[in-house]
Amino acid sequence: MNYETLLREHSLKVTPQRLGILSIMQANGHINIEDLFLHIKKRFASISLATLYKNINAMLENKLISEVKIPNMKAKYEISKAPHIHMLCKSCHAFIDLELDLNDLLTAASLKSHYRVDDANVILSGLCEHCKNK
Repeated sequence: MNYETLLREHSLKVTPQRLGILSIMQANGHINIEDLFLHIKKRFASISLATLYKNINAMLENKLISEVKIPNMKAKYEISKAPHIHMLCKSCHAFIDLELDLNDLLTAASLKSHYRVDDANVILSGLCEHCKNK
């Protein structure tokens, strides 16, 4: 993934900090702000939490990244992609993407509610394969 191109496509200035943030997000898939801060501090010792939030907010506003709000847990961030489902293990808290076509669900929701759906955050929870076999 070319992070410089991604930033430019979302009308954001290319900075070393933003490149680092995207690289860490890509490597982790989903990451909360505290873990992201720990990782980015290793690359940029002088970066402040305020600067990290400023960059995260700019990327959110430009829809380069998405915030995934998880019930009873800290929000996680990921690089934006096509609508998909998140799977959460209630035991070990594994959190993964499940690539399923959500078009039918989004269309049905729009028809039934008369909303124009422009964002989806679907989280299904249960036990992952490892935990259910314990």
